[in-house]
Amino acid sequence: MENATPPDALPERMRTAAFSVHIFTALGAGVALLAMLEAVREHWANMFGWLGVALIIDGIDGPLARRLDVVRRAPNWSGEVLDLVVDFVTYVFVPAYAITASGMLLPLAAPILGIGIVVSSALYFADRRMKADDNHFRGFPALWNAAAFYLFLLHLSPVLSTLIVALLIALTFAPFHVLHPFRVVRLRWLTLWLLAAWAALGMYTLANDFVVGGPITFGLCAIAAYIVGSDTVIRRMKALKS
Repeated sequence: MENATPPDALPERMRTAAFSVHIFTALGAGVALLAMLEAVREHWANMFGWLGVALIIDGIDGPLARRLDVVRRAPNWSGEVLDLVVDFVTYVFVPAYAITASGMLLPLAAPILGIGIVVSSALYFADRRMKADDNHFRGFPALWNAAAFYLFLLHLSPVLSTLIVALLIALTFAPFHVLHPFRVVRLRWLTLWLLAAWAALGMYTLANDFVVGGPITFGLCAIAAYIVGSDTVIRRMKALKS
């Protein structure tokens, strides 16, 4: 049986195809560098564009790895570790720089909160309880790319932006669940439709350098509210019925 075949005995093309998935995942780190270069130039919309490319890579590499049986065919490299490394720079480090360097926070608080973002996120990524049994995230799931996007979108005052960032850091290990858009089975059809709508609205927002009207802003915020709060609402409704 093929499942019992040692990796070294597999055809070279199978091992090469499997390892190519690791290369594809690692490309996310290269994309993160491009995003960082745009951030240093304060080309924020371009930065988010590259972070969007990293999101696409992150969404594709998992199914590819499972389809090509990468765990068995390329066992000397840990796809899980590689994915976490790339995710940290794309979901956390580059957005943390944007949040702290863009001037949206109070000057004295910005570097402190920037350190808080990367330290709390590093601990979160190492937490084996990151996901619940139903694939919801536990606490705020270190989606600082999304948090930064909304801070740029809403144009809040430095005081309010500072308070929001501090609150999100505190909520990293809070006892509530956040929807995983792809892995949570419940209402997946609705989640995927909302995710597609969010992608379209997000691309429109970046194309217009965050200068969009109220309906676009409302739509993006409503979808974010569903992702963050739907599980809590559903659990409370079930509790009331029981």
